[in-house]
Amino acid sequence: MPVSLTAKDRSRLKAKAHALEPNVSVGHAGGTPAVIAEVERALAKHELIKVKVQLDDRDERKQVGEDLAAATGAAVVHRVGKIVILFRPKPEAPDGEEE
Repeated sequence: MPVSLTAKDRSRLKAKAHALEPNVSVGHAGGTPAVIAEVERALAKHELIKVKVQLDDRDERKQVGEDLAAATGAAVVHRVGKIVILFRPKPEAPDGEEE
């Protein structure tokens, strides 16, 4: 299920992501299965990540960010230049269990 964010949520997450470094880098091959798997691992661990997309075309960068978000069930928080900020909340642990 895709994550939906309000404007207030986006603002809060953008501020939180400001200090982060990119966790994943996407090359010219785009969103390959290996890249998607790495984004999955990063989101599972951190919830909020930055992805650096190494493409020169703005529309292609935007599409890669949208594709990664769709493939991982995350939301695109913000895009600036070659950086895409993705957010996916960690699933809640069943009652009485700690992660």
